[in-house]
Amino acid sequence: MENIESLGLQLIAIVLGASVGSFLNVVIYRVPAELSILFPPSRCPTCLKQLAPKDNIPILGWFLIKGKCRYCHTPVSWRYPLIEGITAILFWWVSIAFGGSTPVLVMLGYCLLLSWLLSLAVIDLDTMTLPNVLTQSGLVAGVAFQSMMVLMPELKHTSWSDRLLLSITGAVVGIWLLDIMRFLGRVWLGKEAMGAGDPKLAAMIGAWLGWEKLLLSILVAAALGSLLGVLAIALQKLGKKQEFPFGPFLAIGATCALFFGDVILSTYLSWFGLN
Repeated sequence: MENIESLGLQLIAIVLGASVGSFLNVVIYRVPAELSILFPPSRCPTCLKQLAPKDNIPILGWFLIKGKCRYCHTPVSWRYPLIEGITAILFWWVSIAFGGSTPVLVMLGYCLLLSWLLSLAVIDLDTMTLPNVLTQSGLVAGVAFQSMMVLMPELKHTSWSDRLLLSITGAVVGIWLLDIMRFLGRVWLGKEAMGAGDPKLAAMIGAWLGWEKLLLSILVAAALGSLLGVLAIALQKLGKKQEFPFGPFLAIGATCALFFGDVILSTYLSWFGLN
């Protein structure tokens, strides 16, 4: 029975993730363009024809129309089913990593965080910006999430004030630390080394995960960004002074901290006999 429940949870997570991924495609396209994410309903950006329900089936819909608009035959980017697939995998991963021991509302919160991170990462790749409307709303959602945790009977070992302090401290550490790094980079390089949105994204991550996992997120992001940056320059895919977005690396770092942060931090503390 337990295995059946686990498989059922995983199936629900995959279907929900693919459906949310379809909405994230709308967010990724419309938010940078300052368009409503609710109206008008999904439509072809070329012929403006409203899509039929069968065209909006997550992942499968793209293959059913063979990667082209059903009405004007304009090619539809393969990125649409990719985003839906990635979201489905992330939600499935949450069900695997936290299912069985974590309240459903908490798992839904983790899925919400991952959705925010994925949207911001792709937008940053596209536009080299991290829209305030997403980072700020994500920060508020993170504080609300941590405050909500005290309502879970399984998690009543911490008080509301402790959870709120954890979230606010994480947000403050995130924005201050990235602002300091941004300032030092500007002084060292004589130009902007980091976008203004990166500290806000770090604050959002801190609000969701707390300051300890935030620091782990930044460490992973810096290491991965440096490694891929050096590799891209060596392969002549990136100029030595060419800018590249840091938001996606922060999103990857936060994802790693969410899934592996407790194990990594526990191992680190045990090395020094602090666990």
